[in-house]
Amino acid sequence: MSEQYKSREERRKKLQSKGKPKAKKKSGGLFKKIFLSLVILGIVGIITGVGTFAYLVKDAPALDPKLLKDPIPSKILDKDGKPITEVGAVNREYVNYKDIPKQVENAILATEDYRFYKHHGIDPIRLGGAVIANFQHGFGAEGGSTITQQVVKNSFLTHEKTLKRKVQEAWLSYKLEQQYTKHQIFEMYVNKVFVSQNSHGIATAAKIYYGKELKDLTLSEAAQIAGMPQSPNNYNPFTHPDLAEKRRNIVLTLMHQHGYITKEQMEEAQKVSVASTVLPPDQRKVDEDPYGAFVDAVIDEVKATTDFDIFTDGLTIYTTLDTNAQDQVEKILNSKEGIINYPDDEFQAGIALLDTKTGEIRAIGGGRNQQVKRGFNYAIDTQRQPGSTIKPVLDYGPAIEYLNWGTYEMIEDKPITYSTGKKFGNWDQKYKGPMTIRTALQLSRNTPAVQALQQVGLDRAMGFALGLGIPLKEIYESYAIGGFGGKTVGVSPLEMAGAYSAFGNNGLYTKPHAINKIKLRDGTMISSDLKPKVVMKDSTAFMVTDMLKSVLVSPGTGTRAKVPGLPIAGKTGTTNYTDEEMKKWNIKSSSSVPDAWFTGYTTNYTASIWTGYKDRSTPITAVGDNQRIAQLIFKNLMAYVSKDIETPDFKIPNSVQKVRIEKGSMPPVLASEYTPDSEITTEYAVKGHAPKKVSEKYTKLEAPANAAAKYDEVTKNITLTWNYNNPKNLPVTFEITVNDGSAQKKYTQAETTLMIPAIPGAKYSFSIIAIVDNKRSDPATTAIEIPTPEIDQGNGNGNNGDGNGNGNGNGNGNNNGNGNGNNNGDGNGNDGGDGGDQGGTTPPATLPGTPSSGQGSGSRESF
Repeated sequence: MSEQYKSREERRKKLQSKGKPKAKKKSGGLFKKIFLSLVILGIVGIITGVGTFAYLVKDAPALDPKLLKDPIPSKILDKDGKPITEVGAVNREYVNYKDIPKQVENAILATEDYRFYKHHGIDPIRLGGAVIANFQHGFGAEGGSTITQQVVKNSFLTHEKTLKRKVQEAWLSYKLEQQYTKHQIFEMYVNKVFVSQNSHGIATAAKIYYGKELKDLTLSEAAQIAGMPQSPNNYNPFTHPDLAEKRRNIVLTLMHQHGYITKEQMEEAQKVSVASTVLPPDQRKVDEDPYGAFVDAVIDEVKATTDFDIFTDGLTIYTTLDTNAQDQVEKILNSKEGIINYPDDEFQAGIALLDTKTGEIRAIGGGRNQQVKRGFNYAIDTQRQPGSTIKPVLDYGPAIEYLNWGTYEMIEDKPITYSTGKKFGNWDQKYKGPMTIRTALQLSRNTPAVQALQQVGLDRAMGFALGLGIPLKEIYESYAIGGFGGKTVGVSPLEMAGAYSAFGNNGLYTKPHAINKIKLRDGTMISSDLKPKVVMKDSTAFMVTDMLKSVLVSPGTGTRAKVPGLPIAGKTGTTNYTDEEMKKWNIKSSSSVPDAWFTGYTTNYTASIWTGYKDRSTPITAVGDNQRIAQLIFKNLMAYVSKDIETPDFKIPNSVQKVRIEKGSMPPVLASEYTPDSEITTEYAVKGHAPKKVSEKYTKLEAPANAAAKYDEVTKNITLTWNYNNPKNLPVTFEITVNDGSAQKKYTQAETTLMIPAIPGAKYSFSIIAIVDNKRSDPATTAIEIPTPEIDQGNGNGNNGDGNGNGNGNGNGNNNGNGNGNNNGDGNGNDGGDGGDQGGTTPPATLPGTPSSGQGSGSRESF
């Protein structure tokens, strides 16, 4: 058995030993397959990577030596396609590497690329270090691109953030390092970078900001200029000295960090004020470029909406500029011809003119007496409280949009407080009682505006304003009257013009823009993608517009902006000083204001004008028209651009209906047929939301009473009298119609008595109607018949006649003596009889067709 067991065990072992090589052989085959697969995938990946890289760089531009040294300017065209200026090819002081001071070079290297002399165009260590530096020293402390990459990007490529562009940038940077020395590349960078003020080059910046050569710059000045290329306009020491100083301090810190300066040198240079070292305003070069304020808007728009560099990319920019309008804006602001009488040379104004329908900027007024290129633009950069110009945007527009108010909605102008309990009031500290929102806007009353906002709700009002491009970051009830503060500092004329243009364009808002399209160097055309957005109902737009038209009609606050013959809607706005500000800045007069606005529009143009001083601490006094200069600018500009073109009135949409409202009704009611015209106002309602109730205040006009006519036999006149019940003492007139049977006459008078001459035998009828405010009562009537007089013949005996003859002396009997008194008797008597004498003493009567000659008959029978 043991042998059998042993043999079985041996056989099992033999079988296992035989299986092991087979299992090992199987495992080795799998490894080989995996290895081969990885090798194949690697080869495919390499081939794919190389192929992808080759594909991405195949269209990379050549290293054109000319482009490496000279930025390509961009052409700016007006709305008709005519060239107006070039941007990017002017004002560049070229400097060779050997003339660049070591201090300036070190400042640039520390900021932009401290490993510049160690890499070959791309620096992974630099990229990682930039990330760390941004955490340690704040965002923007260092960039990831090398100086070589920046030269390539600024010379050949766009600024779009795509994989293709980054790959091409890396490839061209490597190639550039193979063809040029480090000193040559550094020289390219120093002369190529944009330094604001429409200028390029570090040497140019030294001249512009400090009036110095590069070699004469102090450490503080060199660091300030070296820090500008990252954001030239924001770090411009003329316009933003505070930001420039912060950026300079970062550069000094980096210079110390990388060993270029000592800690003591860094701290000493950081103590220097940038504002105190740059050239004073009177020594700065005056901007002589045409249409500089508008070009500012173009530059800002290219930067905000594209990745192009307008100063180096050789763009052709088709703008919205109307050069005629822009020329007039320049005259208004700077002409010595007295178009506008400004109080002094420091008084400033910002003007934005738009096409109402398209939002295209037609002209920009950046300020008066501008001394620097790309200086502060009061039309674009201003952030000031809007005052009452915000009321249509935050108060009444939302009330009509969301609450379906009509222009007749009543609000009481009364003392109220904000929901917080804080008090406020009207500018004149008076209150006028119940009034329509039209009147409240026309007279710019504050308490009705706040009540409107309170009823609408802050959230809905803020949403409405944001849709109109007003950059609110939060909202409080004080914003209802333009008292912005906190995170929302204020608004610019360009933003206000954009908001108002939507009211004039049936509720469609298009963001104000200066560019229609851009053509690249390769011919590619990029069109503006701005499309109008519906931001309110057309009923809201029209009704706000119609109320704003009232502002320019007396007693409105904007009558000085009125242009005869033009349908204009607009709003005034002024801001106030707090008691603390008046005390702090020693402002004596409570009528002084820091800001004065006017924003308005026609169906063709929208313009917003801000006026004031650079600092709020300088007030606009109430002397003359100083606080109304914004209105006068608007009037002059709008009259000029509207000359010789048709300006249609604002058309009432189908969503709006006219309504006749009884004045003073609260809540509003419709006027009845008996409401006097003087108590009716014609207003507008959102269709379907007009008042349903009809006034019962006035009843049918009462007719005159107790009409009577009386004849006076002595004076031969008719006296007509009547009574009229007029307890409210309304102005009333009476229309009296008199008909004598053959003719009709009408009399209009206020008295309740009428006297007219009478015709004997005529039948008179009278109708008396009372008229109050063109309303007519039912008639009161009466009639009278005038009696016919009796005939009275005189008797007389002739002396020589037969008693029937008539003598010369015969007079008329009582009324009608028959016969002829002039020798017409039948007999031959010489003298008239007694009857004739008596008749002669009777006064003659006057009857139609009967002569009054005193003739009488000698006897009753003498015919």
